Amino acid sequence: MRTIRFSRKQLCIPYALFLFCFVVLPLAVIVYYAFTDGSGHFTLANLISFFTNGNTIGTLCYSIVTAAAVTAVCLVIAYPTAYVLARSGLKRGPVLLMLFILPMWINFTLRITALKEILTVIEGNLSLHPFLNTVIAMTYDFLPFMILPLYTTLLELDESLLEAARDLGAGEAEVFLRVTLPLSMPGVVSGITMTFLPAMTNYVILDMMYNSTYIMGSLIGSYFNIYDWNNGSMISLILFGLICLVSWVTGRGGANDAENRGAIL
Repeated sequence: MRTIRFSRKQLCIPYALFLFCFVVLPLAVIVYYAFTDGSGHFTLANLISFFTNGNTIGTLCYSIVTAAAVTAVCLVIAYPTAYVLARSGLKRGPVLLMLFILPMWINFTLRITALKEILTVIEGNLSLHPFLNTVIAMTYDFLPFMILPLYTTLLELDESLLEAARDLGAGEAEVFLRVTLPLSMPGVVSGITMTFLPAMTNYVILDMMYNSTYIMGSLIGSYFNIYDWNNGSMISLILFGLICLVSWVTGRGGANDAENRGAIL
């Protein structure tokens, strides 16, 4: 009986088909609509409109500010938490970590609705502090995505490097600033990427918190809701380019941190 053998190239065929059908083709459709008008003729009017329309530029700036604020708050909360869980020697550190991840097992709608009710009791009227409520809700939703990579990176730190720094006369603050923090930067970069990019487009939280302010995701949805696929596709394409740029910058930062880590080792 003849044995069927598969090469590595043949095993990649299902994955290549998946990428072509669900990544390449949809992206090609977006590019087509982005650079055509309602009649299907090539045009750059959609691109020009994005950079000359105060509404789209204002929405982009607001989205970046919101995402940056959410990312900063998540980082401030997540780094000490991950550091304590990973470096304090707690016997139940993994159990405590699970408590931070546990809310992710609950339906997203239920979690945000519960948070909305709590904020309503505290504030009375959520429309009085829309930006603050957005940051609180997104931080609550994205905090585990910041804690997990930081916890993993800090847990894998070589203890001998920290002991060597102490033997050389460094205090605890200097050990943290010159050894622990630089070696944990890959986790910081990963956490920022996993938090900043979704925060720019997650308009569902704003809608559930009764916030009428648009971010990029809601702006794209508004164009598609009125069947203006051309402008909606152009905004989607520009946002895709920004996401690729942020990923490239953070990726280079992670690579440089890896080189520095190798130099330290």
